[in-house]
Amino acid sequence: MEFDNDRLIKPTSKIEIFYWVVLFLLYPLINFLTFFSSEIIFLPVLLGISALVFPIYLLYSKAIIPGFLYTKRYVWFCIISIAFYAAIHLLLILVYSFVHPDHSQYVRLYQSYFDYGSVTFMREGLWCLINMIFAASISFLKKHLDDEEHLANLERDNINIRLKYLRSQLNPHFLFNTLNSIYSLCLQKADQAPEVVVKLADLMRYMIYDGTEEKVPLNKEIEFIKNYIDIEKVRHNADIRFAVEGEADGVMIEPLLFTPFIENGFKHAFENTYTQAFIYITLKIEKEKISLSIINNTTIDIETQAKRIQGTSIANSKNVLETLYPKSYALDIIQTDKEEERNSELRLKHARERLEKLYPDSHALDVILSNNAFTVSLVLKPQRFDKMYHR
Repeated sequence: MEFDNDRLIKPTSKIEIFYWVVLFLLYPLINFLTFFSSEIIFLPVLLGISALVFPIYLLYSKAIIPGFLYTKRYVWFCIISIAFYAAIHLLLILVYSFVHPDHSQYVRLYQSYFDYGSVTFMREGLWCLINMIFAASISFLKKHLDDEEHLANLERDNINIRLKYLRSQLNPHFLFNTLNSIYSLCLQKADQAPEVVVKLADLMRYMIYDGTEEKVPLNKEIEFIKNYIDIEKVRHNADIRFAVEGEADGVMIEPLLFTPFIENGFKHAFENTYTQAFIYITLKIEKEKISLSIINNTTIDIETQAKRIQGTSIANSKNVLETLYPKSYALDIIQTDKEEERNSELRLKHARERLEKLYPDSHALDVILSNNAFTVSLVLKPQRFDKMYHR
């Protein structure tokens, strides 16, 4: 990779090189097959002539068209194009005057092709026009490829800016909740407070250094989740479980992608609860998808739960998912309420059908249906999984 004054110098694309090779060979090969197919000695001569005029077409494509046609200086472009057309003719007249056959049997062929009369002038004029149009087409092709790449870079930059904005909203919220956990421990004068501070330092280090990366190893993200859960375990007397199924080595993921959903699970489980709180988190890694499952109980009524689904944290998380996986993710959030007066039989039936698809494990399903529960199921199915997430 080369740079010129900190500007990246891009190599010539293969398709552009291909068309330049075609332009270089088109004139000598067609004329050789048309006039000298039985005399191979003339092929190097025609290739040499093409090599002499080729830089003129290259200059015309690389400098004249971008400098005058693209900048809408049409009058100057026409004048310079005519000048290039005349310059190519003059060069060919000069070259043809030095081409003489070494053997008498080639005199007739020489006179019919290299004698710069009216027929030769018309033939070379047509070739000159064809090659100039071809060179202009290559210039337009290069501009099209450059514009596409520029647009792709702008879209990528736009996505990165959007993700940074969304993460900037997620991270402080997550950090404040963790600080509240430590504050609670300090009020209780708990012996675990120093350990939690160390874990918070690890969390902040990850958020500051790894949280800004495009992708991080999934193992690092799992370690981050474990540290957060350990802090919550110290703070709360609850049944908290975190399980990882599958092989995480070599898998890459966007940082802090799962954090808002896990944080939301803890918030629901421990807010105004009068029963033994529980939260079960399962991260399943398969060949072509990653699944996150969060099950927690709650004492919040179902109407309030429904409103919170539209809250800032979940809304931002959905925006991140829509940006990163516009057509390759599935997010299912279900609230259940065991109090019959709050639920119709039809709603319970629909909720059970959805839950059975998401949680085929009978134990998990029983836990959900026997409690006021809040469940989240996130499935990522990125295209070309191995290429995107393994290195």
